[in-house]
Amino acid sequence: MNDKTSYCNCLYYSANALARIVTRMAEEEFSAVDLAPSYAFVIMTVNKNPGIHSGELAEIMMLTASTVTRLVDKLESRGLVKKHSEGRITMIYPTPASVELNEAIKAAWHKLYLRFTDVLGEENARQLTGSVIQSAIKLASK
Repeated sequence: MNDKTSYCNCLYYSANALARIVTRMAEEEFSAVDLAPSYAFVIMTVNKNPGIHSGELAEIMMLTASTVTRLVDKLESRGLVKKHSEGRITMIYPTPASVELNEAIKAAWHKLYLRFTDVLGEENARQLTGSVIQSAIKLASK
């Protein structure tokens, strides 16, 4: 076994290696809309679910509440979402600017999809994606 593959049986190592590669690809594609991928996915989710509660957004994106707060605050400062609080509940709404960006964000997401399916093959990419998310859901529930 060479040094490059000596940790192949370690899920932690393999998942992080994959995440770094996919993150780099995603950052390249989403740079076309001047957003990091996480911000773009928040915008798509808010555009699709106007008035979404921050807790629900965190659940959908599988992020902590504090991470969602940080992402939303940054997007709000850029005029891409609006927050409205009622008591302890914060609802997040799209702005005209975020709605206008939606198609460009979806195009970047599609280009990312094409990049990895071109390398992995569409069926392998779908199976890998399904397996990874199902594993994440199982591990998160423990």
